Amino acid sequence: MGDFWVFLALTTAMGMSIFLSWPVVYSKRAQGRWAVALNAVAIGILVFLLADIFSDVAPILYPNGYVANGGYSVAFGVGFLAAFVGLYAIDNFPRAARAEDPGSETGAGTAAATEPSPRNTALIIALGIGLQNLTEGLVFGVNWTAGALGILAVVFLGFFLQNVTEGFPIASPFLGTNARRTPALMAGLFLIGGLPTIVGGAIGYVWSNALFITIFDALAMGAIAYAILPMLRVGFRPLESRALSLARNRLVYLGIMVGFVLGFAVNAV
Repeated sequence: MGDFWVFLALTTAMGMSIFLSWPVVYSKRAQGRWAVALNAVAIGILVFLLADIFSDVAPILYPNGYVANGGYSVAFGVGFLAAFVGLYAIDNFPRAARAEDPGSETGAGTAAATEPSPRNTALIIALGIGLQNLTEGLVFGVNWTAGALGILAVVFLGFFLQNVTEGFPIASPFLGTNARRTPALMAGLFLIGGLPTIVGGAIGYVWSNALFITIFDALAMGAIAYAILPMLRVGFRPLESRALSLARNRLVYLGIMVGFVLGFAVNAV
């Protein structure tokens, strides 16, 4: 299994499969109720990714099934908190400063000044997915060098299909908004999410380390957990009437369930 170029082509196919969702996220139908539904599906996919990442790192954290591995557990906790708290600080402190600025156009404490930016949310989601894909590439690289053909086929197909669904969460903060999303911006966000698959694969091809996997899985989970919160806030924002809010909420609940099942289904293939 020493053909590096074949290996590189396969990891590139896995990482760049995220672009296969491009036609859907740029569809003119992705507005109104469709935008609400796609945003909810994206939340469901991210919730599944949290579970999927933890299932990957759990054997390292709990090698005996129930007794925690102290050093790795501490590294995981620190990594998760570093990503979550770090992103909170980056995302909220500048907006808080703008809200308190008497000279700002929106005035002090207005909702517009503190509203999450679709671009920032999309970037956070892309970073979280990118960190997760880094460890997925690492797993593929380790199995490649081990010559595990049967496992390789399953890993490749599973990661390829999973990456296809990951374009929806990245694009979802823009759906149903007037925020400007140029093709160059979206391509950059998709690359942030997909390219780490190739980087992780190259690392796994020559080297693997359990602590490395633990830290990057923790960072990915912290970033994704933080990204889900503003998406839920937007998804459940009150509408003009109670009836409209209830109808939209039912659509969000259904979309989250569909997204989780979709993530589970493509991962189980």
